[in-house]
Amino acid sequence: MNSNDRSIVGLVMVAHAMVHTYELSIPILVPIWLSEFSVIDLGILQFPVNEATLGALVAIGYGLFGLGALPSGVLVDRLDARLLITGCLVGMGTSFLVLAVAPSPAFLGLALAIWGVAASVYHPSGLSLISRGVEERGSGFAYHGMAGNVGIAVGPLLTILLLIAFDWRLVAGVLTIPAVVAATYAIRVDIDERAAVAAADGGDDRTDSGVDSLGEFLATAKTLFASAFVVVFLVTFFSGLYYRGALTFLPELLRDVPALTPVEFGGETFEPGDYLYVGLLMVGVLGQYAGGKLTDRGRPEIGIFAGFGALVVVALLFLPAAAIGLVALLPAAALLGFFLFFVQPFYQASVAEYTPSEARGLSYGFTYLGVFGVGALGAVVAGTMLTYFSAEQLFVVLAALAACASGLGAYLVTRAPSTAVGT
Repeated sequence: MNSNDRSIVGLVMVAHAMVHTYELSIPILVPIWLSEFSVIDLGILQFPVNEATLGALVAIGYGLFGLGALPSGVLVDRLDARLLITGCLVGMGTSFLVLAVAPSPAFLGLALAIWGVAASVYHPSGLSLISRGVEERGSGFAYHGMAGNVGIAVGPLLTILLLIAFDWRLVAGVLTIPAVVAATYAIRVDIDERAAVAAADGGDDRTDSGVDSLGEFLATAKTLFASAFVVVFLVTFFSGLYYRGALTFLPELLRDVPALTPVEFGGETFEPGDYLYVGLLMVGVLGQYAGGKLTDRGRPEIGIFAGFGALVVVALLFLPAAAIGLVALLPAAALLGFFLFFVQPFYQASVAEYTPSEARGLSYGFTYLGVFGVGALGAVVAGTMLTYFSAEQLFVVLAALAACASGLGAYLVTRAPSTAVGT
């Protein structure tokens, strides 16, 4: 990588790690909120706090994380991605300050909504920055994904360790510090955001890209969805539902596994399931790296087909493995972590294959509308299944979602080699 590549990759790695640090710290707090709060009071309406209602509350923030990606995608085609990323980091820190003083579940929802709006800016900005500024794009996606997984693992681990000694509100307050440090770094870094585009075709004039009106937005969106990009978008739809459905209540599910009973040590109670959850997410770093590297060596459509096919098998075997004991659960958890993140570089790279550079921000906006916006419903699905049905039935639903994504990947493989939008 050249110096500009390294600067861009360094920036997006830091920001991506921060986004997922906060995102995956939330499930660690969910069991605490289930025990601390009993009623969600909305004035004229009251709801009991259970997996279904808390899942819906959490889905507000997660949903905005995805829904905001679309307007963010429009903005990044017109504005400086570095400034948008800085604003994202400041907003996420602010949201956890609000979370720290939230007096009720309704205010938890407000804090999570602030986080979702702020975090929604990141993926269209960061991924567009890689695709337009980094010449070694596949490696950029790989390192970007790895950093996200470091945040995914370190965030929950840091939260778990802080909760041993401190109240969850103080922990939420402490977690604002990394965002402040990262925002300070982001505002100071010097990068050329369109170096790769300029190197390819000399197109470095931002005023010639993006959309300037509702009519132009609709026309660009129509062009995108009239192409094979629509299939990639549907893949992100199913991927998001699987991702959120599997992870939101996983710490709670692992606490019910007989082989992971609580351990008393030094006057403190430790939940082995929480640490297995963190370990699973850490394995995802390897999945991201492997997937990112493979996008530079073959067709990403094949990775979509194979990766989601593996997730079908993992979903069907996960709970039977947990029933057998640690000897089966540990590899099953490792495989879930690996393939859950292995698939991400493939659909990220597919977006770049099927869209023009001038609409790349909007394209990634639609992508993360699918992954995190529609995908937020996975938390609702998981909470509802666990409240009214069973964990076994939840994992069957997850397997069906992965099967749909794998089938779409198979369609892209058989349809034609990767081609740009409009074909």
